[in-house]
Amino acid sequence: MKVILLQDVKSQGKKGQIIEVSEGYARNVLIKKGQAVEATAQHLNDAKLKKANDAKVAAEELAAAKVFAEELKDIKISVKIKSGENGRTFGSVSSKEIVEAAKKQHNIELDKKKLVMAEPVRSLGTYKIPIKLHPEVTGELTVHVEAE
Repeated sequence: MKVILLQDVKSQGKKGQIIEVSEGYARNVLIKKGQAVEATAQHLNDAKLKKANDAKVAAEELAAAKVFAEELKDIKISVKIKSGENGRTFGSVSSKEIVEAAKKQHNIELDKKKLVMAEPVRSLGTYKIPIKLHPEVTGELTVHVEAE
């Protein structure tokens, strides 16, 4: 019997796949637990339309991420930090502070988890901070750290 999986099933397949299983397994396990539906013409058509819609949404998200990455290139954010003599800083600038500064200065919503920083910025100067906007798109944000 052919069934369409509604969710990932261990050792059978991934969500959306059409698989061939025994009729007893299909009726008593997969369909009963809501993990699959019988592969009728209506269900096959629904699965095809859903797959096409998902592909369209993914393409739109990728395009939006590329546009946002281009907008980020022109934005400069300045962050102030206490510093002493010879430019030594007291503390560091974390991703949280950069996100808050972006919100205040340019009204941009960023996720601090998407900033790719190995460690916080600990000195004065201008830095290019990469931001993971999409699995395929990485933008760059210019952050200027200056003395308070």
